Amino acid sequence: MGTLFGTDGVRGVANIPPMTAEMALEIGRATAYVCKQAKHRHRILIGKDTRISCYMLENALTAGICSMGVDVLLVGPIPTPGIAFLTQDMRADAGLVISASHNPYQDNGIKIFSRSGYKLPDAAQDQIEELVVSGQIKDIRPTADDIGRASRIDDAAGRYVVFAKGTFPEKMTLDGVRIVLDCANGATYKIAPTVFAELGADLIILHNAPNGMNINEACGSQYPADLSAAVKTHGADIGLAFDGDGDRLLVVDENGTILSGDHILAICAKFLKKQGRLQNNRVVTTVMSNFALHALLVQLGIEHLEAPVGDRYVLEMMNEHDSNLGGEESGHLIFLDHHTTGDGIICALQLLAVLKTTGSPLSELASILTLAPQRLINVPVSKRPPIDEIPELRDAICSAEKKLEGRGRVLVRHSGTQSVCRVMVETADAGLTDRLAESLAETVKACIG
Repeated sequence: MGTLFGTDGVRGVANIPPMTAEMALEIGRATAYVCKQAKHRHRILIGKDTRISCYMLENALTAGICSMGVDVLLVGPIPTPGIAFLTQDMRADAGLVISASHNPYQDNGIKIFSRSGYKLPDAAQDQIEELVVSGQIKDIRPTADDIGRASRIDDAAGRYVVFAKGTFPEKMTLDGVRIVLDCANGATYKIAPTVFAELGADLIILHNAPNGMNINEACGSQYPADLSAAVKTHGADIGLAFDGDGDRLLVVDENGTILSGDHILAICAKFLKKQGRLQNNRVVTTVMSNFALHALLVQLGIEHLEAPVGDRYVLEMMNEHDSNLGGEESGHLIFLDHHTTGDGIICALQLLAVLKTTGSPLSELASILTLAPQRLINVPVSKRPPIDEIPELRDAICSAEKKLEGRGRVLVRHSGTQSVCRVMVETADAGLTDRLAESLAETVKACIG
């Protein structure tokens, strides 16, 4: 993968390279060029979250795509997985999402889906990056009626609502289930309440009044304090929080206890296995998943595969090994029987189906997994050299691993979406976990902070 695209598209501070209008225009042109593989009128969807900078980037992308003779279909604010669905459903040639996911409002990004609804492969992203950097297509200028047109699709959100509801068991409702929804002032702010209300849930809705600058602000999947408090205040059965673009889910049980993506994976894996619906008896996680989950899956007789961090890599491994369930502890979960990408709303519906089928409270279902003490520290960095090429840091990691003596693990990695280095330590000894994590974080700060 090149320098423009990270693990989840292009991302950065809006109006500063690479997230400028000029760069968006070039990405639009290059994407349109790569998509024109057959002789027909080509179309590319563009969706976005609720950031103020989305207007600027949407117009730039549209101009770039139309300048290459490809039509644009604008669907407005919609969750990222909604674009994945619509791209495939409308037989478009690609789908672009303008979003920086869980990042603060001043950031933005561009993600690209192929016509099949999957995130664009690394090779295609590399081709787009090469076209942008080299300027190879700067002289391709269709004229007259060969220039692309842009139009708005008014019923896009409704189509996605119907699709999402279709993943819930057909004869089941959410009647009698009280749910607190935190929409993060993001892309789910209209769609999520509609989905759960139409299925019969009793809703308490938080943070669904976006103003362009409050997306993810002390709310959503990154900040669950309001959600936890509201669940207890309203006596809800469950709390659901999405991130800014709706591909991530955080869950709170009826006691206000925050659960991780690992808990959701554990609950759903056990349930699907019991129902005979866990494909090849196999689950894909990442290196960031708690090792207590690994031990539980072994105990349940479920094969466990570990992918690099990033839902695109989880999906690749799921396809490669014919698995229908996988995800990350951060709450990006993929139910491949239902969708081609991580989807917070669909994930929530699958978890709610387990609750309704079993009749058990969420706290009881989640009790099958007791997480090992974990400390994750995000260290802001000014550069991103390979970790194994920093002798002082490499030695510090080796020293920490020796102190654990096989009773835990250490992971130090650069974020694929932010200028931070993530330091993670797990061990049964909480005090040792904290000491090692803080020491390694100081080393990272000294070396590349």
